[in-house]
Amino acid sequence: MFGRLMPAKGKFFTLFNEHAALCVKGAEQMVALMTNFDDLELRVHAIEIIEKDADKVTHEVIELLHRAFITPLNRDAIHQLITRMDDILDLLEDAAQTISMYDIKAASTEAKRLAELCLGCAQRVQKAVGLLSDMGNARQILTLCSEIDRFESDADHVMRAAMSKLFREESDVRTLIKLKAIYELLETVTDRCEDVAKIIEGIIVEKARAA
Repeated sequence: MFGRLMPAKGKFFTLFNEHAALCVKGAEQMVALMTNFDDLELRVHAIEIIEKDADKVTHEVIELLHRAFITPLNRDAIHQLITRMDDILDLLEDAAQTISMYDIKAASTEAKRLAELCLGCAQRVQKAVGLLSDMGNARQILTLCSEIDRFESDADHVMRAAMSKLFREESDVRTLIKLKAIYELLETVTDRCEDVAKIIEGIIVEKARAA
């Protein structure tokens, strides 16, 4: 019996790591998209494929959660963690598809910076998730969570400055609406990364209390 139950505990962390790696790949594609619009449709398609792969991982986690008798973390925490991680790629896909749909021809400096901040957040999510299987890594994990919070704050500042500039300088209403939507989607990616960081912080606190 235990031979069937125990492997499932490690499988959760393997799936978390797979999903986090896909989040980084999606964010890398977004940065590449912002750098070279000549490859726009190729990058959009790549992000769509990555998002579908991440959906499969999410579904596998949920199914495993239903089957497993013993889980390495609180069941609600597992569900929240994989759901919020999935939101990261959903939003990256939304941003990529919106750029394509709106026929945007070039990225603004602010959009590029927001994409870079999305990548920075995703990379730290991946590192934090990769350390989560060992609570001896708690201090390092919390440091990474703090870095995600700082990146999210930076994204807030960039978006506010971008919106201010947009409403001051952009005379074409359609362009204004398009760019505003892109800024908001990219900034929300960093919000979801911060949500993941908070969930991870909660897991660390719960484990510390139980120790």
